[in-house]
Amino acid sequence: MRSEQEMMSILLDFAINEDRIRLVTLEGSRTNKNIPPDTFQDYDISYFVTDIDSFKEDDQWLRVFGNRIMMQKPENMELFPPELGNWFSYLMLFEDGTKVDLTLIPINEVEDYFTNSDGLVEVLLDKDSLIKNEVIADDRQYWIKKPTAKEFDDCCNEFWMVSTYVVKGLARKEILFAIDHLNEIARPNLLRMMAWKIGSEQGYTFSVGKNYKFINRYLPIEDWEKLLSTYSENGYQEMWQSLLICYELFRTYSKAVSESLGYQYPYYDEAITKYTESIYTSLT
Repeated sequence: MRSEQEMMSILLDFAINEDRIRLVTLEGSRTNKNIPPDTFQDYDISYFVTDIDSFKEDDQWLRVFGNRIMMQKPENMELFPPELGNWFSYLMLFEDGTKVDLTLIPINEVEDYFTNSDGLVEVLLDKDSLIKNEVIADDRQYWIKKPTAKEFDDCCNEFWMVSTYVVKGLARKEILFAIDHLNEIARPNLLRMMAWKIGSEQGYTFSVGKNYKFINRYLPIEDWEKLLSTYSENGYQEMWQSLLICYELFRTYSKAVSESLGYQYPYYDEAITKYTESIYTSLT
């Protein structure tokens, strides 16, 4: 695999020598000092250009970055509608394992780009001195945020209400329906509540990572193992156990947050636990 120095030189040298490119930024994990570097980090690069259509006409210019084994152009797909407006991106995986996510942005959208940035940005090249203020990358936007009383109640409401859909799916023998609601809605709210408890204990000055990927660093080992066990979903009995363990964990963490922040603990827990037990008992 090419080194970071080598890859950054290739990306920047091309921009320096291409008059249509006026500004270059680096985004994502490579700008975040709190994430240990590894070989799987993408190069999230944006080129701010004067004539975006001329780049889109032919992909041959991308060959300078190496031999690709796979490329995706999200804004050129029909099945998945584009989401970047006037921007155009190339997600490229190269033979040596290097991954580059390269985005072309019209030069007149520089202000919008920085206004909507998540904060993890470094300016690598600015040919026209467009950036007047120093840009310092930080992950502040991803720090755990102290919930309001309403946000706390909303999280509890969503977890317990969506849990009834999991119960319904299991009772009907519709396991994919149940799995989807547990994975996509219920468990993410459990993880949210766990993060809030961590924040209430250790402060709201750090992130537990995208998709909560670093949350295990802050959980007791027994709770981490319980959480992992809820991903066992290869049968109905396993799904029931996963759901009930989610109940147990959510109850523990939401009560702790409620006590720590002085928020009222809602009735949802007792009501939905009884509802679930009645259905589970009728099926066994």
